[in-house]
Amino acid sequence: MNIVIANDHGAVELKKRLAAWLEGQGHRVRNLGVDTEERVDYPDMAEQAVKEFRKGGYDLGIVLCGTGIGVSIAANKHKGIRCALIHDEFTARMAKEHNNANFIAMGGRVEYQTPPEKILEAFLNSEFQGGRHSQRVAKLDALM
Repeated sequence: MNIVIANDHGAVELKKRLAAWLEGQGHRVRNLGVDTEERVDYPDMAEQAVKEFRKGGYDLGIVLCGTGIGVSIAANKHKGIRCALIHDEFTARMAKEHNNANFIAMGGRVEYQTPPEKILEAFLNSEFQGGRHSQRVAKLDALM
């Protein structure tokens, strides 16, 4: 997969960790995030990721901030982006299976009960179920 990833200062280590894991799994990662804890604004990072994603050729966008909340809200302000804030394997699977999320968000300051790589793996190994979920996703996309 081709994946774009962006983060603010609250998720530097999580970004490095996830990017390294993804590359180790054979995925290509375009890093638009910061590598220092010097303050940047998460709406700007989400916008950069969305703009890059819209250029085409990407399968997934990953956005990260301290909690994942702000950056997921920012990403979802963009038409056609369905960004899910995931925090365990169940929410990761449901984000793909039911919502066909094309972006996911996580938090660098969150203490996950499951390693973040396992959460991401659950998302990547899931498939959109279609059916009644297709109608709902179409309604989501029509909201903006």
